[in-house]
Amino acid sequence: MLMACGGFLLLTMGLGCNSASRQHSFALGDSAFLLDGKPFQIISGEIHYPRVPREAWRARLKMAKAMGLNTISTYVFWNLHEPEKGVFDFTGNNDIAEFVKEAKEEGLWVILRPSPYVCAEWEFGGYPYWLQNEKGLVVRSTETQYLNEYKKYIDAVGKQLAPLQVNHGGNILMIQIENEYGSYGKDKDYLALNEKMFRGAGFDGLLYTCDPPGDLPNGYLPGLLPAVNGLVKPEAVKSLVRKYHNGKGPFLIAEWYPAWFDWWGTKHHRVAPESYATELDSVLGSGLSINMYMFHGGTTRGFMNGANYKDSTPYEPQISSYDYDAPLDEAGNPTEKFKIFRSVIAKHLPAGETLPPIPASKPTMAINDIQLTKHTYLLDALPAPIIADTPVTFENLHQAYGYLLYRTIVDGDKSSTLKIDELRDYAVVMVNGQPQGTVDRRLGQNSLNIHLPAGRDTLDIFVENLGRINFGPNLLKNNKGITHKVLLGGRELKGWSMYGFPFKTLDNFKWQTATTNNKGPVLLQGNFKLENVADTYFDMTSWGKGVLWVNGHNLGRYWRVGPQQTVYVPKEWLKKGDNEVTVLEELNDDKRVINAINHPILDSLQK
Repeated sequence: MLMACGGFLLLTMGLGCNSASRQHSFALGDSAFLLDGKPFQIISGEIHYPRVPREAWRARLKMAKAMGLNTISTYVFWNLHEPEKGVFDFTGNNDIAEFVKEAKEEGLWVILRPSPYVCAEWEFGGYPYWLQNEKGLVVRSTETQYLNEYKKYIDAVGKQLAPLQVNHGGNILMIQIENEYGSYGKDKDYLALNEKMFRGAGFDGLLYTCDPPGDLPNGYLPGLLPAVNGLVKPEAVKSLVRKYHNGKGPFLIAEWYPAWFDWWGTKHHRVAPESYATELDSVLGSGLSINMYMFHGGTTRGFMNGANYKDSTPYEPQISSYDYDAPLDEAGNPTEKFKIFRSVIAKHLPAGETLPPIPASKPTMAINDIQLTKHTYLLDALPAPIIADTPVTFENLHQAYGYLLYRTIVDGDKSSTLKIDELRDYAVVMVNGQPQGTVDRRLGQNSLNIHLPAGRDTLDIFVENLGRINFGPNLLKNNKGITHKVLLGGRELKGWSMYGFPFKTLDNFKWQTATTNNKGPVLLQGNFKLENVADTYFDMTSWGKGVLWVNGHNLGRYWRVGPQQTVYVPKEWLKKGDNEVTVLEELNDDKRVINAINHPILDSLQK
């Protein structure tokens, strides 16, 4: 569709003339969306602003334009914006208003998904950990405490983003309430409260819901557009939407999956693009609107990955790479899938129109033999303890993420079975500073045989939060740490000291050069010089398990089990001259050299 502007023809994929101040209208027609009263087909791709360095947002948006997208879709993540109760953060990489504004400057509309629950393979599905400390609070319900906290959050989001709606001169076309609620519940009163709170927060534009086909009857709210997830047959989409929307459209496939995500210990998911190109061609040719999940996945940095868990399946924490086999790879480079999808979209442009050139892929580099000259064993760097008779969870210690060390004193001169009841999620067990083995929730483990020398022995259990469940009926079973009791030889152990390692910063650690009797988890640090910067990938194939930082940026987790063996380092976080790398290694404390290579390894499983 074309617009006349100053003698030139512009695609309405952009924002038209004088877009900085022009106020648009966006509405539902009987069969199509209406932008300023004219039919408009949404061709959207999902990008999550926290999974991309802020310095690289614009480059990713330019890639979206080059593939032919006219819209970007993103969730809003409650646990990023209110990490502690009453403490809000919309700065730095959390500055979603800036992300939306940059999309507008690049000629892209935005679909906003600020539901408190996002799923998204994200820690706790986007909920802040501290909700679990509110006694009796029930997420995704009409429970009063939940609604009170929800309202504070959505009001704060509204202050940031409501002025950027299309009917206020911005580029936010639509706002989604809740998120696949039909897969969780069917309370229409709860959905109606969602709409009321969104309106109260200033979101007075077009609201919609989204659900998989089988769950849509539970998840739609009468009066709002029901969008469909995971269904790409045009006639089936039309039939379903009409059934629950007064016999009318328009028709939006809110999540189309041309790829999938990965979790630790399973094969990397790859989906050949050709058959998906046929689906995209069919949808666009039928006039339906579509949002591909994901267009660009990026990286789930820090400790923000989620996990899947059902009573019938094991706990499945997701990896840090969110490459997703998407059209743009983890580093933001176009893939073969990108080029094939671009060709499909180009077929459906108005006659005579072309897409902008594809920006070049970014250069990469290798960095060899970085010496990690400084170290500190965590057992030599204990903070002040919390003392309790029985183990205390992360939540009760007001620690969101990272690690907790549980310590008690036991009588030795024996071998015995240590049992950790309801461990969440992974533990390194040590006796007198020496590792004895690990316990892994993924594998259904809860016990370990240990040897205790004669005398009084120090038992340490170093526990990692591997990510809270983000989908399904167990959202309210997300406490972390040792959540019940510890038994040794069948006898419950009491008298615990707990030491928190949230790793919000590395500033508090003092580095050692001397040897120590302790072993186990260790922080290693080294420096390297660069004459020029480029993307690179730390190769952790020969390492064990842990976390990486570069110049203070938490890059995410690595784990020998795979499939991810490299950790992506964006060039934006490197600098000419001196750079610093820090490694938390949980298993192989003898490592002292790290290398970076010029390509990712995302498909290698190891025992």
